[in-house]
Amino acid sequence: MTDPVLFVLAVLALLATPGPTNTLLATAGAAAGFRRALPLIPAEATGYLISISLIGYLLGPVVAASPTLGLTLRLLVGLYLLHVAWKLWHGAASPAAGAGIVTPARVFMTTLLNPKAIVFALGIVPLQAEAGWLYLAAFAGLTAGVALGWIGVGALMGRAAEAAGRTGLVPRVGAAAVSAFAVVLLTAPLLR
Repeated sequence: MTDPVLFVLAVLALLATPGPTNTLLATAGAAAGFRRALPLIPAEATGYLISISLIGYLLGPVVAASPTLGLTLRLLVGLYLLHVAWKLWHGAASPAAGAGIVTPARVFMTTLLNPKAIVFALGIVPLQAEAGWLYLAAFAGLTAGVALGWIGVGALMGRAAEAAGRTGLVPRVGAAAVSAFAVVLLTAPLLR
């Protein structure tokens, strides 16, 4: 997708779609506040850039040739997301502990394993284009902008939950959302 306008629109549409990384960003905004969640943005951008590069240049052809490997990767990602959801759910009991659950390392790993990276690598980011690195740089900038939005939404939800005396609710909603993504990943192959 080398048309710059279509590229930007496609990237923004997919990045803005709720998913595991966005759920973690919103949860961090709610639990830790807007400013304290900002260090998660480079973790997300780095996770996506590494994942897109690995898939686009190396893993894409290998996974396409081996359905078993693709299924195994899907199962591992689903299990990892269940683990993240479990940590979020149990961290909701203590708001102070909940703020430390969504770490840069966790956001990085979740983003590295995010299924959206496959779509970016194989359908949106033109890695093979002459100026493929420019598209990756633009992608990183767009990622930061969308991440700011998700953190901001989370911070607003956190303030509303705090005002209502329900600070544990936001991490539990985040845990439920991440669990739903995990269940979809784990069960989708069975429904084919």
